[in-house]
Amino acid sequence: MLGLDTVVHVEDLTVAYGEKPVLWDVDLHIPKGRMTAIVGPNGAGKSTLMKAILGVIDRTSGYVEIFGEEVDQVKGKIAYVPQSGSVDWDFPTTVLDVVMMGTYGKLGLFKKPGKRERDLALSALKKVRMEDFVNRQISQLSGGQQQRVFLARALVQEADIYFLDEPLKGVDLRTEHTIMEILNGLRDEGKNVLVVHHDLKTVPTYFDDVVLLNVRVYYEGPVEEVFTNENIRETFGTGKEEVYV
Repeated sequence: MLGLDTVVHVEDLTVAYGEKPVLWDVDLHIPKGRMTAIVGPNGAGKSTLMKAILGVIDRTSGYVEIFGEEVDQVKGKIAYVPQSGSVDWDFPTTVLDVVMMGTYGKLGLFKKPGKRERDLALSALKKVRMEDFVNRQISQLSGGQQQRVFLARALVQEADIYFLDEPLKGVDLRTEHTIMEILNGLRDEGKNVLVVHHDLKTVPTYFDDVVLLNVRVYYEGPVEEVFTNENIRETFGTGKEEVYV
């Protein structure tokens, strides 16, 4: 079982496509009430790790616990925001309907969303500053606006842990600040936030903890302890000459 201060425990996790391991023997411990970034080079397996933790893809081997339980037992406590590139944005639906979809998991199969769910959706859209777009088709929004809508859909799930895959990729600076303000608010409320992140320069500003990943976990822990130039170079390879911290 997990310790009281650990919300995600990953042990000996391997994911392989054919004979090629994408993740190899990953051990991971995500602490409670923290904002954690997963960073690494392209092809390091960052999105794969998040999907494997959530059971979206099959694990070749290994074990995962969230809140001390297997993932299937705590799905109601989890919200997941996938990469924007994996979403069919041409699907004909409005912004409000997309956000209300986040309430379906707790409603059950045969119940329709009502006033409470609509109010939750409108409140979430206000938090992400998209309240003026409730009737807009999702396909008519910019990339940054679409990302805010999907964050709103996660907020209405009223989860205890939020998994976000590259939420800041391709968004404008205003949207980036809005998203981080909301994620900080969740953390400050005692929620747990795990983010696949691509911009190394903002890691010290945005996150409490960091996981340095390149097929395997090289380092994990508080940013001020493990996010060093030496550790970054080791994770990314000897050719990585940039200085980040």
